[in-house]
Amino acid sequence: QAPESFPPLRNEAAVHVLRGRMKGIQGHCNSCYMDATLFSLFSCTSVLDSMLFKPFPLCDRNVQSILRDEIVNPLRKTGFVRARSVMHLREQLTEKGPCSSFTNAEKDPEEFLNLIMHQILGIEPLLRLQSGGQKEQDCYCYQIFMDKQEDLVVPDVQQLVEHSFLSSDLKLVEIPSCFIIQMPRFGKEYKMFSKIIPSLELDITDLLLDSPRECCICGDVATLECS
Repeated sequence: QAPESFPPLRNEAAVHVLRGRMKGIQGHCNSCYMDATLFSLFSCTSVLDSMLFKPFPLCDRNVQSILRDEIVNPLRKTGFVRARSVMHLREQLTEKGPCSSFTNAEKDPEEFLNLIMHQILGIEPLLRLQSGGQKEQDCYCYQIFMDKQEDLVVPDVQQLVEHSFLSSDLKLVEIPSCFIIQMPRFGKEYKMFSKIIPSLELDITDLLLDSPRECCICGDVATLECS
């Protein structure tokens, strides 16, 4: 029988299925970066469900079926994925990718996304960015980089994204179909923020390149932008 597919969890159902002990994706052997990424991408949203079903040009159907049947569907059905299932995926990434340490070493989430989306499934980049009028660059996710801000004690995601884009002189070339954002990461001894408040909606008006916006003085369409 073909495995049954389950939709993403929503509202009260998400709380009921995902809260409590033995819930989420079981960690094992430095898998935390992948566990957190997979949970974020699939537990409560269907934006990237094309990764599970669509026959992309380079698509590896074995990896796609492991991702769908051993990780995403169990997560959405019971709220729990055992470490063995994630290790099965890691073994495939090690076998098919250029890096031999996906089964035991900690990686950056961006490295994982680039491997599975670009090299194994063949998905088109999700983001198009431009920095300071330079050449456009395509990517699959955006990692927040920023200097310490004394006025940001407990920031929300909206503030962090705006500060990061401003400090890096970045703009979104177009509205992304999916905007994957990686929070600031630091070592065990130091963290820039003890907490970050999730922004349930993200306003990207000021982040878009050549987007018509209102002048903050007269209210007409702005012709100049001051950082």
